[in-house]
Amino acid sequence: MIELVTLLAFIPAALALNLTPGADMMFCFGQGLRSGPHAAIAASAGISAGGMIQVLLAGLGLGAAVATLPWLFDVIRWVGVAYLLYLAWGAVRNGAVSAEAPVKPTRLSFRDGMLVNLTNPKVILFVLAFIPQFVDPSRGSVLVQFLVFGAIIGIGGFVVNGLVGVFAGSAGRHLVSNPRASRILGWITGGIFSALAVRLAILERA
Repeated sequence: MIELVTLLAFIPAALALNLTPGADMMFCFGQGLRSGPHAAIAASAGISAGGMIQVLLAGLGLGAAVATLPWLFDVIRWVGVAYLLYLAWGAVRNGAVSAEAPVKPTRLSFRDGMLVNLTNPKVILFVLAFIPQFVDPSRGSVLVQFLVFGAIIGIGGFVVNGLVGVFAGSAGRHLVSNPRASRILGWITGGIFSALAVRLAILERA
């Protein structure tokens, strides 16, 4: 359905996007610092799952509603801001997870990653701006092409963001046995989540 030449052009572009530091990468970095490598991998998977949902919505045409209805964009955006601030407060209040503390269920990290992605309306607008450049309506279902391209971005993002989170988690685990270091890591993670909230709060519609 998709020409090989198109795929060969899309994959390097998608990889370049995956390697560009952004909100998803920083979120996985923060999750790794706070809760360890497994949580970071789960968060990365959640982000990729959220991205696929946004690709599906864009392919179905719902992204046009976000682009044209200012209030819908703002509702999604402020829900995301509130959720990131909630995560920041939890990180600051509880610090990093200590070696003796119960491990946070991976499903919660998956959920957090997916919700952070879904409450960023810029993602669906980006999908609408980027993927259609590679879609050829004459070669079959536009929705299927959207999903194929979205899967490529999602898989690349899962690997890159997961590796960043694993690195952060491995480094963080060496420090959590020290209560003071654990508290500092909690503040750092809270600062990352707060910065992401501020970034989302000041977003302007393209």
